[in-house]
Amino acid sequence: MRGAILALLLLAACRTETAALPEPATMTESAVGHFCQMNVLEHPGPKGQIWLKDVLSPLFFSQVRDVVAYQRMPEQSHEIVVAYVNDMSQAPSWEHPGVDNWMRAEDAFYVVGSARAGGMGAPEIVPFSQRADADAFADQHGGSVMQLAEIPDSAALAPVGAEPESPQDQGDYAARLRALSNEVKP
Repeated sequence: MRGAILALLLLAACRTETAALPEPATMTESAVGHFCQMNVLEHPGPKGQIWLKDVLSPLFFSQVRDVVAYQRMPEQSHEIVVAYVNDMSQAPSWEHPGVDNWMRAEDAFYVVGSARAGGMGAPEIVPFSQRADADAFADQHGGSVMQLAEIPDSAALAPVGAEPESPQDQGDYAARLRALSNEVKP
């Protein structure tokens, strides 16, 4: 008898947790990007939203790249309940990615490293519900198709426009530091 009651309680807890996931919010004129504080509807490309535990409204993001960055930032302190991204398989266009075509971020196929910039001008990570749509986008605009866990941190966290230094640049940097050290003598 005790085992049956325990099993029912565990089953109820699982159902409660699943039911507790907030539904994605419709993007409206009042939706502003968490990082840029600009109206997200004024920018092209896919958007995202993240729901935090015990917070009644989502954080909106002007680019999907920012959603991935927020999830991976070490200083991010609130528990993420769910993240949603625009499903570009269902988007009317790049300029108007949709206000209600959301999908869970973990379920998307992403094109990483394409030539398309997102709403804030940074390289974009483009989500699709259909692998064939992601492949077609990558064929047209470049990039690689991958799932959320496969996206390298550098695709979301690297500064925009930052190019890796060549060994020659590193040597020049070291030479400049030595020159500065020689100039500043106590």
